[in-house]
Amino acid sequence: MYDPRFPHAAQGIALAVLAMLCFALLDTISQYVGPMVPVFMAVWLRFLVQAVMTPLLLWRRQGPAMLRTRAPGWQVLRGSLMLCSSAVAYMSLRHVPVAEFTAILMLVPLIITVLAAPLLRERITPMTWWLVAGGLIGALVVIRPRGGQFQGALLLPLGLVMINAVYQIVTSRMVRTEDPGTTHFYTGLTGLVISSLLLPWTWAALADWKLWVLAALIGVFGSLGHYLLIQAYHRAPASRLTPYMYAQVCFATLLGWLAFGYAPDAWSIAGIVLIALCGGLGVRMRHG
Repeated sequence: MYDPRFPHAAQGIALAVLAMLCFALLDTISQYVGPMVPVFMAVWLRFLVQAVMTPLLLWRRQGPAMLRTRAPGWQVLRGSLMLCSSAVAYMSLRHVPVAEFTAILMLVPLIITVLAAPLLRERITPMTWWLVAGGLIGALVVIRPRGGQFQGALLLPLGLVMINAVYQIVTSRMVRTEDPGTTHFYTGLTGLVISSLLLPWTWAALADWKLWVLAALIGVFGSLGHYLLIQAYHRAPASRLTPYMYAQVCFATLLGWLAFGYAPDAWSIAGIVLIALCGGLGVRMRHG
């Protein structure tokens, strides 16, 4: 349906889909280099690239205004949450195939709805609780034990869902006063500063220069994806864009097959579909 407030909504949707492709590429590369590049070394390089790319992408449009923030404390909190999210995601991808990992992250909108009750004083309907339960069941099906053994590391994506949900709530609080470009810049800067402090204890020589290139591409696709998403939200409302976020699962499945020759089995596909259905219905209910 056409909304006169957003005459360029179609462009916003296209940009959001491209952002999902960037995030799927980020996760696929992370899974590939994960066994060879230490966690905080990869995270440091990711935030270094973001801290450099953001001014290059935004300075022409915003200039010095990009540096002005009314909420430095919130900026540091958001950057710290992004750092935690990046580290846990990187560790998760060592144990969970990229398609299933991406599907589990689609639980974030449902968890945000649950957290909105105590934090934003929103009412949760019984149907929402059923959708959350269904999504969690789908996630447990996806990360079910294989080969008769269950590894605790398989629960990392569920922890990541909680971190990302808090991150999104903090972001929703900040958009009232902060420019998205400014927020993106300080998120990268915060992550770079903290990860730089940890770098002396995590640095390791890499066996091949190609690993440096691939690790740098994690930062490139992460920064580009967030930039495209910022531009998408300038052109279309969240309620129009959110359903298209599920394109990331399709991209991740395709890239996982191309890069690793891995395709989800029937049970995993069933879990992914259940997560997508519950998440999609939850988004529809919340945004009316």
